[in-house]
Amino acid sequence: MTLTPPPPGRAEILTWLAGLGPRPPDAERLDSMELAWLVHQVEQQYGVALDDDQLERMSTIDDAVAVLREVLTSHV
Repeated sequence: MTLTPPPPGRAEILTWLAGLGPRPPDAERLDSMELAWLVHQVEQQYGVALDDDQLERMSTIDDAVAVLREVLTSHV
C-alpha cells in the first residue's frame, strides 16, 4: 500500500515558493509565476492535475492551502 503524503500546509507552500527566490515575508497574493511553480510542485509530489476552477480560486497562500487540502483529500 502506497501512503499519500498529507496536503501541504502554509509552511510547505512558502518553502516551495522560496525555490523561486526571495519574496517579502508579508506577501499574501500569488503572482502567475508563483502559481505555476506551485502547480508544478503539486503535480510532481502528488501526481494530480488542477483544473481551471481550482487554479482561479488560488489567489493567496491561504487560498492555495485550502484548495490543495480539498483536492488532495478527495483524491485519496
